[in-house]
Amino acid sequence: MTARDLPGDRPRRYVGRFAPTPSGPLHFGSLLTAVASFLDARAHAGTWRLRIDDLDTPRRVPGATDGILRTLAEHALHWDGPVAFQSDHVADYRAALSELSRQGLSFRCTCSRKDLRGHRVYPGTCRTRDVPPGRDAAVRILVPAADYAFDDRLQGPYAECLARETGDFIVARRDGLAAYQLAVVVDDAQMRVTDVVRGADLLDSTPRQLFLAERLGLETPRYLHLPVIVDRGGAKLSKRTAASTIEPGHPGQDLQWSLELLGLEPPERGTPEELLAWAVPRWDAERLPRGTTLATWTSL
Repeated sequence: MTARDLPGDRPRRYVGRFAPTPSGPLHFGSLLTAVASFLDARAHAGTWRLRIDDLDTPRRVPGATDGILRTLAEHALHWDGPVAFQSDHVADYRAALSELSRQGLSFRCTCSRKDLRGHRVYPGTCRTRDVPPGRDAAVRILVPAADYAFDDRLQGPYAECLARETGDFIVARRDGLAAYQLAVVVDDAQMRVTDVVRGADLLDSTPRQLFLAERLGLETPRYLHLPVIVDRGGAKLSKRTAASTIEPGHPGQDLQWSLELLGLEPPERGTPEELLAWAVPRWDAERLPRGTTLATWTSL
């Protein structure tokens, strides 16, 4: 997919999105991101879209998508329009890969993790190697020795030299699936996303995504990377952390904790709808905690 595949001009109206992976129940760290993304969209009188990033089929858990939708609805995080699914856009990813190949930017790579052990940055092993068409191989993209920089709405200026920090990175896996870095660029362009609010664990992915968008002629959204919630041991809350899984029946309490972590002082009582309605006019990204991690001692 390239800019010429997009109909019409890019709208000016704010379009945000939340894009969970259906690999298990929604955890508190993801709920916090959803709340921040939702409030940012509503405070800008914008649209808030929901996308299920289900392209990685080995990671899909049966019933996880329905559980995510129920959890969001229970917390009054009502999305606009139909739910989007990555699995519906495989043809768009293939078109993007074809465009990168047309530009002479991609090459096939047979290196295994074992082959690359000890290399922090991909050393270019397969860059000039002739890989037979029938052999299983990933697809990598040639990166320039140039800085890709952007101004994050919370973290401030951020820059990365792709050649020095990542090397030629994967845009399609051995199994033929588009890699995350490519899929998310195509997805956001397809959905006309203007603003992305997500965790700071993806901060260093942004320069790669800016590079891909540039090569595909796609516009890029503004970014706001929230601090990642960590436990008292410094571990990121995730689906692997049972204590961070959201239990049904306590949406008001979940939202109160979320709003407090986002720099607000919510009422002690209220329905999810009331708490979010209270928070929208008070949302201010300047009040968000700085840094890339945020420790919480609360038993979530």
